[in-house]
Amino acid sequence: MSDLKAAQAMPDTGYFRAAITSKGNNRPVTGATIQITDINNPNAIIDEITTDQNGQSDTISLPAPPLEYSLQPEANQPYAVYNIRITADGFEPVDISGAEILSGQTALQNVTLLPLDQTEPDSEELFVIPPHTLYGEYPPKIPEDEIKTVSQTGEIVLSRVVIPEYVIVHDGPPNDASAKDYYVRYKDYIKNVASSEIYATWPEATIYANILAIQSITLNRVYTEWYRNQGKDFTITSSTAYDQKWIPGRNIYDSISRAVDTIFSNYLTRPNIRQPLFTQYCDGQRVSCPRWMRQWESKSLGENGYSAIEILRYFYGSSIYINTSEEISGIPSSWPGTNLTIGSSGNKVRQMQEQLNVIANAYPLIPKITADGIYGENTANTVRIFQSVFDLPQTGVTDYSTWYKISEVYVGVSRIAELS
Repeated sequence: MSDLKAAQAMPDTGYFRAAITSKGNNRPVTGATIQITDINNPNAIIDEITTDQNGQSDTISLPAPPLEYSLQPEANQPYAVYNIRITADGFEPVDISGAEILSGQTALQNVTLLPLDQTEPDSEELFVIPPHTLYGEYPPKIPEDEIKTVSQTGEIVLSRVVIPEYVIVHDGPPNDASAKDYYVRYKDYIKNVASSEIYATWPEATIYANILAIQSITLNRVYTEWYRNQGKDFTITSSTAYDQKWIPGRNIYDSISRAVDTIFSNYLTRPNIRQPLFTQYCDGQRVSCPRWMRQWESKSLGENGYSAIEILRYFYGSSIYINTSEEISGIPSSWPGTNLTIGSSGNKVRQMQEQLNVIANAYPLIPKITADGIYGENTANTVRIFQSVFDLPQTGVTDYSTWYKISEVYVGVSRIAELS
């Protein structure tokens, strides 16, 4: 690894971790092998790791370029790229070319493997990750109104803002009939786009501001049924000209993942406006956008102490505010409104305990607990282990992010079981 570091002039260190599940039953894949190789020399294995009973690998260190490369808009590529190969007995192999490792950041490679009995023999899936949008060349965004006119006859428009369980992403421009459509969980989509559109090394306030803009664009497409009203069968595209960049198979980053888990139900709007705003943005360097958020400038504002809402108002005006959708599709029960912790009791605690016990059937390292509606030490310990498995702060407290992650995982493992 030191030779590679010297050869590629990568003096810093980034981190990598994988989580592998099965498309067949949404369960973790134990004993999957993850090989990391130099993208310029695929035969040179840099590291090899395997998954545990939770389908999780250890976190490993990998060489990365200097941190400052991602903090200034210059020509140097700010991330290292690696090849990732994932194999497991009984599953189709997956190859990822171009996984991105940033200095000081943990890259999360979440992969779902297809059982061999559901595919052709000796086949494998290949994902080629293109350059990051702040580094590569992409079409500039086509300007659209931030508030869509939705009164035309025949248009389908939702009566309220709903966080969808899934979005359908068209991987290309809207009229490219050859482009593939992907069903993607809403939060996974937002995490992917944020990891593709900004750098995880940026200030926390900047990351939150950009995620809010990304979510608002997405929910505007959902709320107005924008593409369906044009006769399309998808929610949003991966084209930077029309929407925002989503890349199948790419890694996300731990810091971005946690931010999305915290604010995924938020969006941007203005007084007396129901729909989420179509808050377009650009890099502000190669592309000029005076009325939109300029990403590199938002980074500088974050460095100068601006909060997320102050950054957003700097670009979109003082009337913009953050709203929250109270309806989240695919979730059995809404957030109780306050953290559940030792000493809490009641039906919400019992429901959470029951969901954790179902999850424990799929993730055996998570201990089962008595579903008695009392939040004691055993419940806190199980929550803490759940949080460690799913990349949440290990507090043992069921906060907003943990509640919805438990619900999300519960729905995933229980729905597959019901269908079986």
